[in-house]
Amino acid sequence: MRHPLVMGNWKLNGNKQMVSDLISGLNGALQGVDGCGVAIAPPVMYLEQAREALANSPIALGAQNVDVNLSGAFTGEVSAEMLKDVGAQYIIIGHSERRTYHHESDALIAQKFAVLKQAGLVPVLCIGETEAENEAGETEAVCARQIDAVLNTQGAAAFNGVVIAYEPVWAIGTGKSATPAQAQAVHKFIRDHIAKQDAQVAAQVIIQYGGSVNDKNAAELFAQPDIDGALVGGASLKADAFAVIVKAAAAAKQG
Repeated sequence: MRHPLVMGNWKLNGNKQMVSDLISGLNGALQGVDGCGVAIAPPVMYLEQAREALANSPIALGAQNVDVNLSGAFTGEVSAEMLKDVGAQYIIIGHSERRTYHHESDALIAQKFAVLKQAGLVPVLCIGETEAENEAGETEAVCARQIDAVLNTQGAAAFNGVVIAYEPVWAIGTGKSATPAQAQAVHKFIRDHIAKQDAQVAAQVIIQYGGSVNDKNAAELFAQPDIDGALVGGASLKADAFAVIVKAAAAAKQG
């Protein structure tokens, strides 16, 4: 049985005081919550501080990116082994901001996926369409292409123990969110697409929704059968709002 995962992507936000205060607030707000995995992905600068603050917490540590190289002359990059060494577990790859601003291709993201799997880390593979692609009716084709970059090179088995985050690009940071029915339809398509290769793998893969998820719309999204939690942006920077989202995910799956 799948358990939902709610992960906070802090993006380029934070300082030492904020990391300390936010994790302290989360630890307090999420005491006793069961049935939902929780992770946070602070900026790489603060991973060590976050790891220490999460020492006796059920909250897992994540990171926002990884390089395909393990070591060497790659100035400014961070390897999978480094992330593992500081205790990170869930690693976000393929976020639309990386695809757009850093021109990361499907092939490069598939390489990152493979590197993370080899290191024993959990890829959080972000996929999703732009507003223009959505309006052109290309949502399913875009999602299939982004998944196939991994499926065609690594096989369906590579998706064992992996997280996929469906994030329609037009909904990220815009205040717009797909309706629960729209999101469910795409999540079902993603699961069915993987099931064509391996139904058992498809049944267990966690598929999060992302894109302006907040404490107001979370419960309705999580009530959908193929939505397994969320990748949360702005709302993850507020302990109380993030806790409401986590509790909504836990309640939906228990119900």
